[in-house]
Amino acid sequence: MNLHGIERLLEHISQGDEQAFACLFDMYKDKIYSVTFKLTESTSQAEDTVQDVFLKLWLKRETLTNIIDFENYLFVMIRNEVYAAFRSTVRQKKLSDELTHIRPVFDNCTFNVVMEKEYTQVLEEGVNRLSDQQRKVYLLSKQTDMKRDEIAKVLNISPETVKTHLTRAIRHIRAYSMSRLDLQLAWFLIFF
Repeated sequence: MNLHGIERLLEHISQGDEQAFACLFDMYKDKIYSVTFKLTESTSQAEDTVQDVFLKLWLKRETLTNIIDFENYLFVMIRNEVYAAFRSTVRQKKLSDELTHIRPVFDNCTFNVVMEKEYTQVLEEGVNRLSDQQRKVYLLSKQTDMKRDEIAKVLNISPETVKTHLTRAIRHIRAYSMSRLDLQLAWFLIFF
């Protein structure tokens, strides 16, 4: 598609045209996926990046007509998403490493039992904070090991909707768990 075609498409999207947005999605989803996969070598990260980029584009649709070079803008969005994912991974590894260094000091059965109960409780709280549909999808996926297609049939939704709900559920649970476990670890270190 030429420059004027993209500009016209972005103009329609900025006015809330969902069909134009679907056209843009079809045009760029594979490119975003392949660029992200080359950078991360992770299919799940590539899928997440596609979803995140298009979600941000839709949320900022009113400003799309201000973009001069859309492909460059898109590349910057991809780069920012990948960097954010790398930073998140580094933070999680750092926390994991810190826990590994602390653990031998407290390596006893009572501590392990207490911490395992705390981890389980935080996970359950995170799951309970999900929307009903996300909770159903998450539990079917994680507790019964059902595949996307199977969950889609059970809940009478599309496999893509299952994927979206599962991705959002995992992100929410991860964010909730990390925030709660940071607080609990801090509390534990203060009092012990």
